[in-house]
Amino acid sequence: MSVTAPTSPVTAPPAPADATAKGIASLADNFNTFLTLLTTQLKNQDPTSPLDSNQFTQQLVQMTGVEQQLNANTLLKQVVSNTSNGISTAVSLIGKNVKAASDTANLSGGQAQWTYNLPTAAADVKVEVLDSAGNVLHAEAPTNRTAGDHAFSWNGKDLSGAQLPNGGTYTLRVTATDANGATLATTNYVQGIVTGVTQANGATSITVNGGPVDWSKVVSVVQPAQTTTATTPTTPAAA
Repeated sequence: MSVTAPTSPVTAPPAPADATAKGIASLADNFNTFLTLLTTQLKNQDPTSPLDSNQFTQQLVQMTGVEQQLNANTLLKQVVSNTSNGISTAVSLIGKNVKAASDTANLSGGQAQWTYNLPTAAADVKVEVLDSAGNVLHAEAPTNRTAGDHAFSWNGKDLSGAQLPNGGTYTLRVTATDANGATLATTNYVQGIVTGVTQANGATSITVNGGPVDWSKVVSVVQPAQTTTATTPTTPAAA
């Protein structure tokens, strides 16, 4: 009869601490200790043989140099973090036509545009546009309820017919059910030319139709067609 020794669970090693952060914290502690010792020494020094100021000045300069190096390391880490967060990839999207999953769109030129997708044919569809407070500004029931993508454009007018100013951000809410009354999982998209890239709190966004969109939600990228200007040949004047 063979006996199998019990195996102990494998424990993942702890994640290494941030060396730069530890260095900065250690430097701060050492600097405070240095100032405390220096102050004590100055208070108790021999008046006939005062402390050479060049010595502690040199130490202060050395500590400042270490602090600057650690700060430089922090900035380099931030640059690497920006790259890993997609900012370099997002910048490469500027000038390209993208389609990205997003419920929000900006009102620009009196229009806000989305595309919503129905995974299967629906028996009932309701489309609503909401403001930032969740108030319904527009509602309609599209007659085209086939599966696939459906373009939707809102003219920026609320339920009373008042035209809202450009620049606001609005949310599209699509509610769809099938023949059995089950809710369908719809997806909303925005599409347009990328005109800018922003980053805040570690998140990278691209600007599409004047509004911010999470760059990681991009599902397709298309190079805009190049437009050419036709030239009319000139007829040489008769002699």
